[in-house]
Amino acid sequence: MTELERLNRITETIIGAAIQVHRVLGPGLLESAYVACLAHEIGKRGLFVEQQRPVPLVYETVKLECGYRMDLLVEHSVVVEVKSVEALAPIHEAQTLSYLRLSGCKLALLINFNVLVLKDGIRRFVNGPI
Repeated sequence: MTELERLNRITETIIGAAIQVHRVLGPGLLESAYVACLAHEIGKRGLFVEQQRPVPLVYETVKLECGYRMDLLVEHSVVVEVKSVEALAPIHEAQTLSYLRLSGCKLALLINFNVLVLKDGIRRFVNGPI
């Protein structure tokens, strides 16, 4: 299996889990509820998931712990940022891209649960060639 195939399988599993969470909970809850439920659902599907994973910032040769935390890191490979907002804004995409770059991961999903149809709230980002 190639790296791209592996990452695609992981993201398919994450999106399936997110759809299940959205189907059960619907829109309108706090982001923290969706993060916890999505982590639980991803774990049930057999993937390793970490919540609130610290993201260090390296400036020149200095490693800074600035309090940045990605919502979920799945299989040490895919960053998942969860939102529950009226509409995704450029700042949400910028935050996700920053976490993707700082973590060194190749793929990220930005998922907004505050939508009627979840597929309308999912954005996929790639960090360089896979």
